[in-house]
Amino acid sequence: MISLSKFFKYKYLTYLTVLLLLLLLLVTGAVPGYLTGKWQWKQPPAVTNLKLLKDIRSKGLTLSGWKTLEQVEQQIGTNKWSLQLIQQESSQKKAILLLLPQNGPTDQPEIEWTDISGWGKSRWGKWDIAQERSAQLIVKQSPHRENTQTQVEAIFFRAATNQETFAVLQWYALPNSGYSSPFRWFLADQFAQWQKNRAPWVAVSIIVPIEPLGQVETTWPLIESIGETVQSTLMGEVFNPTQ
Repeated sequence: MISLSKFFKYKYLTYLTVLLLLLLLLVTGAVPGYLTGKWQWKQPPAVTNLKLLKDIRSKGLTLSGWKTLEQVEQQIGTNKWSLQLIQQESSQKKAILLLLPQNGPTDQPEIEWTDISGWGKSRWGKWDIAQERSAQLIVKQSPHRENTQTQVEAIFFRAATNQETFAVLQWYALPNSGYSSPFRWFLADQFAQWQKNRAPWVAVSIIVPIEPLGQVETTWPLIESIGETVQSTLMGEVFNPTQ
């Protein structure tokens, strides 16, 4: 068992590492921009495959093993999301897939999960979150390269409403990773810009109906499978369509 002193030391070193990385980005990015008058945050590099990202709003995604029953653009907060009702081909199990793709070079993730909560309350009367935990998805980058994998860090929880109860999985999908925190995307994008590149993103929220006030863990195998399929599809058809 790790002692408290070692635990706090580890947390301190983690925070120190993040601060040093931010300082490095500031020195290598902001200072040269100040000296030349070309601020990178005003003129960020272009987002690769931006058109494919924008198309998600009107078309959704085609997922292996699932058929789309309905797909519409849904206003959630100040943004238009793709709302897709999907059904597993091998069963009658259904899920709601909400996708918000990056819309421009200065567009960044901020309060998407808060917007989803507000939308849930307005649609079903309330949106009470419980049994929340972090979750990991492991996705193969290519079916021809078995040893290459992408790890996604998501949040998984139960949402109880006046009408139904749901298992929910949320994260920001990136070309070779995924995070539930907008800050982690910010770091990834800053590193990408340092290399004259970008870290495009798609906010993903998967909502699966479960029994009223049921244990959310019973749904994990199903929602994990959907999540890995969504991340794999985004990597293969939107972020890296030529690979």
